[in-house]
Amino acid sequence: MAIEHEHTRVELIHADDEARYLLSDRREIAAILRQLIEAHALLSARLRPGTDTFITAILGVAEDGESLVIDASRDDAINARIMGEARNPTAGASRAEDAATTDPDQAVVLDCVTQLDRVRIQFGLKSLQLTSSEGSAAFRAALPQQLLRLQRREFYRLQAPVTQSLTCTLPLRHTDGVVRNADLRVLDISGGGVAIAVPPADAALEAGMELMDCQLKLPGSAPIPARLSVRNLFRITTPNGIEMLRAGCQFTHMPRGAEDTIQRYILKVERARNARQRALR
Repeated sequence: MAIEHEHTRVELIHADDEARYLLSDRREIAAILRQLIEAHALLSARLRPGTDTFITAILGVAEDGESLVIDASRDDAINARIMGEARNPTAGASRAEDAATTDPDQAVVLDCVTQLDRVRIQFGLKSLQLTSSEGSAAFRAALPQQLLRLQRREFYRLQAPVTQSLTCTLPLRHTDGVVRNADLRVLDISGGGVAIAVPPADAALEAGMELMDCQLKLPGSAPIPARLSVRNLFRITTPNGIEMLRAGCQFTHMPRGAEDTIQRYILKVERARNARQRALR
């Protein structure tokens, strides 16, 4: 089973409806973990900090909902590094989960990513202990305090082709207080809004912020003036450690006919993508 974007970490910074993405109720988290067991879902686990990754699966969730057991890596060296990190956690753990505690024993050691019914599931594991399950090495960990769910239809709309330049110009206030226009890459687009990649250095954005005088630039079309409202912010960390913010923005004002222009662009890209896929069959 392929695990899409398995080595990319996604952290929710803020959203209008945080509960839509982030679960904190222990019973709900335990229920989803048990669904993953029933679905025989594979997880991609990455040691944090570091780049060690391995494929694992949840073997069981304790009846009291306090802990879970996952398969250990087949690589004993990775298992040793996991236990070393569990015993001596370093700073630089998850901003989202670790900011709530100053106890070093509670630092996230493993980032786990999987899919359930085409929904991305992500959580961090703490307090790992080496154990065994049916004669094989395994890890026992505390139940995740939070679990991130990202619906594909909500988080991945039409992904902008990397072969085409699709940008949006935003007026961003920098740390010196000066507002400057920035041409930022559009990650995905729909008739209702866009998701934009924002470098951390330009990240003076907050959920709910209204961005005036923006310009959406589609290939083959004149720039479309737009007003954007920031609805959610995610921090994306790629496998090689590069960080960016994904700002999900809603169109709150556009000129007449702009939505039709966007829909035509989306249909054109989808037709070209489908034609390429048919040619590869």
